[in-house]
Amino acid sequence: MNQIFLSRNQLPMRNTLLFLFTLLVHIVAAQDLTVQGTVLDENGKGLPGATVAVQGTNRGTSTGGDGSFTLTVPANATLIVSSVGYKTQTIALQANLKINMEADLTQLQNIVVVGSRNPSRTELETPVPVDVIKLDELKTVLPQTTLNDMMTYLAPSFNSQRQSASDGTEHIDPASLRGLGPDQVLVLVNGKRRHTTSLVNYQSTVGNGSVGTDLSSIPASAIERIEVLRDGAAAQYGSDAIAGVINLVLKKDAGLSANVTYGGSSRGDGETFNANVHYGATVGSNGGSINLTAEINDRQRTNRTQNHNLVIYDQSDLGNFFAYDFSNDGARERDDDLIAAAGLTRDDFNFQIGDADIRNIQFFANLALPVGVSSEFYAAGGANFRSGTGFGFRRLPSEGHVLAIFPNGFQPELESNIIDNSLITGFKTNLGFWNFDISNTFGLNDFEYTVSNTVNDSLGANSPTSFDAGGHSFLQNTINADLTRFYPDIMSGFNIAFGAEFRIENYQINAGESGSYIGEGANSFPGFSPLNEVDESRSNISAYADLEFNITEQLLVTTAGRFENYSDFGSTINGKLAARYEFSSAFALRGAISTGFRAPSLHQQYFNNIATDIVDGELVSSGIFRNDSDIARQLGIPELEEETSVNASVGFTISAGDLRFSADAYNIDIDDRIILTGSLGNDPFGSPVADLVALFSANGASSGRFFTNAVNTNTKGLDVVVDYGIPMATGRFGISALYNYNKTEVDDDLNQLPAVFDGQEDVYFGPQEKSLIETNNPQHKGILTLSFTDNLLAFMLRNTYFGEVTRNGFPFGEEQVHDGKVVTDVSASYNITPQISLTVGANNLFDVFPDEQVYSNSYFGVFKYAPVQMGMVGAFYFGRVSFKL
Repeated sequence: MNQIFLSRNQLPMRNTLLFLFTLLVHIVAAQDLTVQGTVLDENGKGLPGATVAVQGTNRGTSTGGDGSFTLTVPANATLIVSSVGYKTQTIALQANLKINMEADLTQLQNIVVVGSRNPSRTELETPVPVDVIKLDELKTVLPQTTLNDMMTYLAPSFNSQRQSASDGTEHIDPASLRGLGPDQVLVLVNGKRRHTTSLVNYQSTVGNGSVGTDLSSIPASAIERIEVLRDGAAAQYGSDAIAGVINLVLKKDAGLSANVTYGGSSRGDGETFNANVHYGATVGSNGGSINLTAEINDRQRTNRTQNHNLVIYDQSDLGNFFAYDFSNDGARERDDDLIAAAGLTRDDFNFQIGDADIRNIQFFANLALPVGVSSEFYAAGGANFRSGTGFGFRRLPSEGHVLAIFPNGFQPELESNIIDNSLITGFKTNLGFWNFDISNTFGLNDFEYTVSNTVNDSLGANSPTSFDAGGHSFLQNTINADLTRFYPDIMSGFNIAFGAEFRIENYQINAGESGSYIGEGANSFPGFSPLNEVDESRSNISAYADLEFNITEQLLVTTAGRFENYSDFGSTINGKLAARYEFSSAFALRGAISTGFRAPSLHQQYFNNIATDIVDGELVSSGIFRNDSDIARQLGIPELEEETSVNASVGFTISAGDLRFSADAYNIDIDDRIILTGSLGNDPFGSPVADLVALFSANGASSGRFFTNAVNTNTKGLDVVVDYGIPMATGRFGISALYNYNKTEVDDDLNQLPAVFDGQEDVYFGPQEKSLIETNNPQHKGILTLSFTDNLLAFMLRNTYFGEVTRNGFPFGEEQVHDGKVVTDVSASYNITPQISLTVGANNLFDVFPDEQVYSNSYFGVFKYAPVQMGMVGAFYFGRVSFKL
């Protein structure tokens, strides 16, 4: 090698030349260029939202609605182009770039939004379990027509049962995730917080004392997919996300589709009519879109009370009616003669027990409107109008309820008028290298009651038979501001997100007409009185940070923290740490630990009413009193505090060809869980407590109930998901096996037992209240689905196993185990033309029911079945015509 030596006298000249050369290089390098180009999808159309970054720098931009971009880059730059669902490309700099992206089919099937603020995570790449339910592909063959019913048969950790004779809970079905309460799962729409209903479940049903979100207020035909995050996420999304998060992603595709479904039960009732139409179109030339959906769902009542063998009758003068189950035709004929002699029919005495009449009319819209090159205005929302008719307990003539109007007794009807409105508006853009999103989400649920076919005993023969009983409403408005940025050159990738949220809530109870509440009030459902009226508000402000470190190509570590301050109970800080290690492209381990919380709802703090309850077979008035009422203070009932939780999960994923497998074990500890007490003032083991009875009587009730942070619970479980697809010559055959094991236990010691209730633990929080938390949802649930799809045919066979449940009728019933059952769904679809298809099928093909209730739990045999597991409709057959253009 030749060497060059410079003398001492030549060194200053060398340094000067070196300085000038370096300066020239920097000057040349500093001459940045402005590059324009277009990113195209696999069909040659502009691809919006793709990331175009300069390799080795923090420079980058996103493509506009038409796939175009403009970026200032160094003269010698190399571009990295990436987009969710497409393979990343490395591009040398050139003029007028046209970049054709290659689809990554695996990603296209599994991209998720919830659980990670990195927009490139797939279902199996997240450090926590996320289910993706592609509803738009499935709904054509599903027997179910509403979201609650669909998800019960699609997600094993999700359960929802229709209730009967349970006031407002007949009209909005309570639902749970991982066996926890309806208010311990957060619902999002397009990633934005959804409001809850205004309804408190207080009729000793699943979710007793809780307030949930009405999933069925959103038309299923408006939804592209459902993402179910099965992990605690309060540190990411805020209050309520203890059990997990359900994110409903709305459609944004172009085209026209319509479906008409008609079906009914094998017993000739429960007729269901559903019709929906969806229209999507592009807006402008930059990739904007608008999607409009309208849907009507009309479900008629069912009756499952002893197959109409149960009547109320009298053997002499119709003055002492009682229940009797006729066991032979001779007895039935003899008693039919007695009834006929009185000018009556058997229908005058039958109980109506089963599903309520429910009618939904729904409208929804989803809009994306590009603004310039890298910005977008978006909006989504809709309206749901629901009316329903449910039924209370039958009043017998022997009870003497204004016999001048109803000499043969009557069964009151509770009619609902529910309006549910929502609107999301937002704007997102690029601020330098940051993605900025600001939005406002509004939601309102208004629930009004009319009780009819009833009387107010206090008004005697002048009593109306129909009353406006008042109602309640809940309003929520949430403002979000979020910033995210991905750094491809930090480690193997680093994503940062942070933001703030401001939320206001308002809860109201409005009084009904005076006749509904004066005296003892309307039978079955005394109206809300001016003393019950509520108009309470609160605000909440929060801030969060969410970091994702791809430390290596194999190791992902995420962490999140969130601060929240509520105007009514104070502040809380929660955090989350999760990790995923990929041993190979086929196998990975994942796990997470987090803290969480749920603020007591305004409903739980302020709901109060007088309702009908059953005590030792008698119908009595039981009061629910505000947590801050004078009577609560006299009894030492403490003010409500937030629930707190610790979640931990560990699992693994396998992805090999067409096989996807995941298994995740979890543990959830919840402290200070809010419950609704039993009916205090009644002592099932002796005489009623005189002082309490007197106190409640002065407030118009025979007994009283309160919301309180009474218990701590522990939930353990396991989720297993197996999906296997087999490509065939003319289609695809799929096998899906899903399983959930879930067990919740309540700690033996109560947190808060006022001294006045010493010795009455079983009344304050008794075996019935405990069983509603521990054993009313199946501990085991499994779903096995076989499917086949090609260009002409689609076939589905699904078996759902609902494990055993235990119900406790304490204090006047008994504990009963309902054995596990298997429900079979089957459907077949045929494409008559490329645009029109015909589907026929059945839910519960073999007419499976829960075990019949033991007599002491059935209110004299009236309630033949309990509303558990698959419910009490029985076999349901349907036909559907679908159109798609």
